[in-house]
Amino acid sequence: MSGKNLQVPSWRMPAGISVSIIVDSQGCWKSAISVLSSDQSVVWGNTVTLPSHTSPALSVEIRASYEADRTLGNGEVIGKLQMSWDELLDHGDEPFDLSFPPVHDVCPSLTLKAAAVHACDDQDSTLSDSLVDSDITRDTDAGHALLAEYISSEAVSHLNDAMQHFQSVLDQCPVGHPDHAAALTNLAFARLTGYIQNHLQDIDTATSLFRESLALRPQGHPDHASSLYNLIRALIWRHSKESTAVCIHESAQLCCKLLPLCPQRTYFYSIGVDGVVGYVIANLPIDASDEGIHLRRNILELCPVGYQLRPGALHQLAQALETRFKKCGNIDDIDETIQLRREAVFLCPEGHSDRGGFLNNLALSLWTRFHNQGKPNDLDEAITLHEESLQLCPVGHESRNFPLDNLGSALVARFNKRGDIDDITRAISLGREALTLCPPGHPGRDPILNNLALALMTRYDKSYVSEDLNEAIDLYRESHLLKRLDDPERHVTLYSLSAALCSRFKHTRKNGDVEEAIQLCQEALASLPSLHPDRSVVYAWLQRAYLSRYRIQHNPTDLSSAMEHFRLSSIHPTEGFPQRIRVAIDWARQAEIYQHESALEAYQMCFELFDSHVMLRSSIFSRREAATAFRGTQSLPVDAASCATRRDNLRQAVELLEQGRGQQWSLASRLRTPLEDLWSANPQLAQRLSELSKHLSHAQGSTGSTDPAAADRAATKYRRLIGQWKAAVAEIRNLRAFSRFLLPPSYEDLQAAARQGPVIILIASQYSCSAIIVPTSGDPHNVPLPSVSLTELNNLKDRFARAIRHASVMGPKVPRNDLIVLLRTVWNEIMLPIVNVLENVLKLNHRSRIWLCPTAAFTFIPLHAAHPFQTKADGSKESCLEDLYVCSYTPTLSALVRSRQMMKKRVTPSFATIGQGQPGAGKGKALLAVDSELELVHKLVPATANRITISGDTATRAGALKLWRRTPGCTLLVMASRILRSLTIHISS
Repeated sequence: MSGKNLQVPSWRMPAGISVSIIVDSQGCWKSAISVLSSDQSVVWGNTVTLPSHTSPALSVEIRASYEADRTLGNGEVIGKLQMSWDELLDHGDEPFDLSFPPVHDVCPSLTLKAAAVHACDDQDSTLSDSLVDSDITRDTDAGHALLAEYISSEAVSHLNDAMQHFQSVLDQCPVGHPDHAAALTNLAFARLTGYIQNHLQDIDTATSLFRESLALRPQGHPDHASSLYNLIRALIWRHSKESTAVCIHESAQLCCKLLPLCPQRTYFYSIGVDGVVGYVIANLPIDASDEGIHLRRNILELCPVGYQLRPGALHQLAQALETRFKKCGNIDDIDETIQLRREAVFLCPEGHSDRGGFLNNLALSLWTRFHNQGKPNDLDEAITLHEESLQLCPVGHESRNFPLDNLGSALVARFNKRGDIDDITRAISLGREALTLCPPGHPGRDPILNNLALALMTRYDKSYVSEDLNEAIDLYRESHLLKRLDDPERHVTLYSLSAALCSRFKHTRKNGDVEEAIQLCQEALASLPSLHPDRSVVYAWLQRAYLSRYRIQHNPTDLSSAMEHFRLSSIHPTEGFPQRIRVAIDWARQAEIYQHESALEAYQMCFELFDSHVMLRSSIFSRREAATAFRGTQSLPVDAASCATRRDNLRQAVELLEQGRGQQWSLASRLRTPLEDLWSANPQLAQRLSELSKHLSHAQGSTGSTDPAAADRAATKYRRLIGQWKAAVAEIRNLRAFSRFLLPPSYEDLQAAARQGPVIILIASQYSCSAIIVPTSGDPHNVPLPSVSLTELNNLKDRFARAIRHASVMGPKVPRNDLIVLLRTVWNEIMLPIVNVLENVLKLNHRSRIWLCPTAAFTFIPLHAAHPFQTKADGSKESCLEDLYVCSYTPTLSALVRSRQMMKKRVTPSFATIGQGQPGAGKGKALLAVDSELELVHKLVPATANRITISGDTATRAGALKLWRRTPGCTLLVMASRILRSLTIHISS
């Protein structure tokens, strides 16, 4: 026997369904209670023998039970049918259907097979006693029937009568009675039904009754799951009417307890549980607290892959993590957000109704990470996703304004990055279309106002069309009027309007604009908690306002305020490193322009932030990408050294120059740092750091995946390893004698480079050009080069390039007059002042060894070849630099120190040479002397060294990279001799 289309008249969620066959008033047969399947069917499979002689007819009833354990009453009637024995036996041996009166327009039915059998008079029948009959049963059954009548008729009298019967049952089942929990539940459900139908205003009583029932059915009780469900249902109905946050939060916690208890493919799971869990997931308010995120993780874990509610659960957790990221700035949160949103998009393939929304969410999260981390791939992917989302919302679609606005914002960001005028033009066009779709009064108008204003401001910053600026200000003001005081995005409109007013002040010099700009930023700061990431942005705009007013009114207080807000913006811990680095660079530049005392602090901040930012990148390629993402960073080391030199702090000048120039090299070498001293001091820490360094090196390779999701996961793993690595390094620095382990070298550390002779650092900065001599001992010496500027050095570099090209085509006996003039300039203006200090101050003996460490434009000038080309009165020639000293070059002081440390080891030295005489894959101008120079170099290398030479077809980028990997820790030296028409690369270790 089986049943189908079994709907309950009261819409209540049954614990199971049973069938009763009543033969006469004295006996009946009742099936077991079976769980209703998701397709509203039940299979009993019983075989029953009924006596036909006791009554000419029989009655068949289908009832819903609300208790899985001990049943209270006979259950709610789904259908009743009376029939004769002949009607029952009129179908032969074939199964047939018994159709019952409709319930909610659907007819329940039973499928069964009946046959006549002849039994002995003394054969036992399978009849039991008649249905249970007692006051409690009669009141319970009457209550169920009246509640079903109320559902169909909405007559409040039926509801009141049903509650009277259920109250009577509760009175007969006091505390301690085995049916007390069931009686509580029946009364609570009737009250909840009245509340849902708006005939009762009291929801608290129903909720309290459900809570009391749940307390009597703890975990492990057969009706524990249904009691959880009933309480959740009451809570979410209250939330739907009153939007009480505590109700939806408690419902979510209860759902986490309910889901593991519910078998799938049951009516209870697919209709009941899915309904309440789906409501909870859709209506959970954003909660970025640790407790809120933990709750959402639990919900997600209970929604396995394939479960229809999983995309919503992914969205809830992603939303909470992204909100926490925006408040606290932990990059792991936004990375996990993106992983979750990628899965949600994957679970909603093309044609899915929710795909557009999930595409948009993923794009916005990628945009958020791009803003924080500056990864161009994130921006490109976000634009691609926004384009797809826009295609899903063609003209006339009710939600078209959202992808229009979001795509426009992403295009503004790409314009700022790449400068393609088509991007900003299209962004403004999309913004105008979106604004047209959201007229005044439309709930989506406000964000479009802000984004269109930003696009117009961006175009104004490039074209200075005043109409763009004025329209942007009007849009920001309208947005400001629409914002409530408690709007979480109000501060964005405040500082955006401030920035626009500041721009207009620069043009009109109306003091009211800048005064309002400062006031708006201060108001924005007051509305933000101390660790909100956007405080950094507000600080940056506030300094801009102060600096703009200083430029017009020259009040020193404004300059000090501007520099202080530069500092606050750059040190704000929850803002991303790219934004803070840009602020610190601007701080250094403005402090230099206005000769403010904070310039040196600004340079130090640049290097610290840059080091942290690049260290988080998980591959050499991404580090290089990060290192070149900021304009003007190449000159920062020399500018910092120049600043320190002008402040007579030569030791710090050497340290800053070394830190800035050596950052990229040191980041690559830190993972392979020598640990010999640490092994002897603390073997456990040395082992731990060594293992972490190996894991980090291996992790670098997996971050270059072309699959964005895989690359994100690998980057997250890398960053966690970096955190462990940093923790290990911090622990090592607590050891005695290891306080500066892997920190930028101090002057005392760097002075080891001058152990065999002074090192001359030549600083070419836009602010000053000078040389610093690091002697074997003692303080460094400054050598001003007042007749040399960066512009003149660049000009000298270009003249050398032209003279060398010209000399390369001249005959061997033709004098190189252009080169002579240039080398004499190098001697008189650069090297002679340095030689004077070496001879007269340091008393350095002639033919001593010196090391030249050129920077910027100095690296392109043959300093060692400086020559006076003068004749003395006695007819002898003036000495040139190479007559006086033995000159060598070093890229940094640290490189020289490391090379000497390597020489101390008893390891066979390696020397690799790369020569290519056919540059440009044979399409460039042939370099005729490459082979002969390779041979010469080969002869000069000691026979004990491991000599490697590649040339010809193997001298390619791939070949050079392979050689580099075979000789870790080596030094790369590129020597170009244009006169000899050759290019040779030497790699030594």
